Amino acid sequence: MKLLFLGTPKFAAVHLEKLVECGFDILGVITRPDKRSGRGRRMISPPVKVVAQKYRIPVFQPKKLVDLDFLTEKPDMAIVVAYGQLITRNVLDSVPLGFFNLHPSLLPKYRGASPINRVLENGESLTGLTIYKLNERLDSGPIYIQQEIQIGPYETFDELYQKLMEYGRILLVKFLREFPSLDARHQNDAEATYAPKIKAHDLWIDFSATASAVKNKIRAYDSVPGAATMYEGQRVKIYGVKKIAHANEKHKPGKILHIDRNGAWIATGDRGSVLVSGIQFPSKKRITFLSALNGRLVEVGELFSGFSKL
Repeated sequence: MKLLFLGTPKFAAVHLEKLVECGFDILGVITRPDKRSGRGRRMISPPVKVVAQKYRIPVFQPKKLVDLDFLTEKPDMAIVVAYGQLITRNVLDSVPLGFFNLHPSLLPKYRGASPINRVLENGESLTGLTIYKLNERLDSGPIYIQQEIQIGPYETFDELYQKLMEYGRILLVKFLREFPSLDARHQNDAEATYAPKIKAHDLWIDFSATASAVKNKIRAYDSVPGAATMYEGQRVKIYGVKKIAHANEKHKPGKILHIDRNGAWIATGDRGSVLVSGIQFPSKKRITFLSALNGRLVEVGELFSGFSKL
């Protein structure tokens, strides 16, 4: 069976490399165009392109995918992993067996662009992976195979992302090897939930919320771009939530209660607090709260103000 692979970021590149290592016939790769990045504004290739070139697989980078006429050989099936671009009906119909997408959630839950962030932000203990056949509706095609994955109570975005990549590679190989015998089942739209694209306001920490909600907000964005708050007029990012606690004494939400080598305890709205390890000031590197205290960048008793229109 001849495969066409569509994908762009590291998450997709790992899956492409696994297919090559397992001997699948990849006749071509479609990815997003190179783009400028960094201070030098150098042209950077998508990770999928780097892997494809490593194995001498033809690479195509259309600004908009309108057809597959550029392929010299026609695929039997197309595999999609985090491609990041709309695939139109005429393109979907041009591959005999169809386009199959690996989505990092248990569909129909968390359809959309940001399932990993949203599942953490909502405090879910279970997520997974779904391979389904693409149609014109968002993440709504028939499901062929799924795998459940447990989420730890303090698991961060980076940790879950890595776990999903590892399990995803195995599931994709299993799907391709077992495809002829797999039965598809339609999704129940009544059970669908959505994971919309992350916007700037999603990143703001509301310390008047419960300790659990603050914990989930921080770990959902604990990497790039980072959960944000305000400190003395500056937008800062908070990282590394370690614990939550509750006490009889009530403190103003956002107040720094204590700092030691383990991090900073910050008050929340339910007579609770969260222990966080790191902070990042504008245009600076991430540092520990103890380093920030020693450098007189933060003080016990001061407040993080949560929301801002800045």
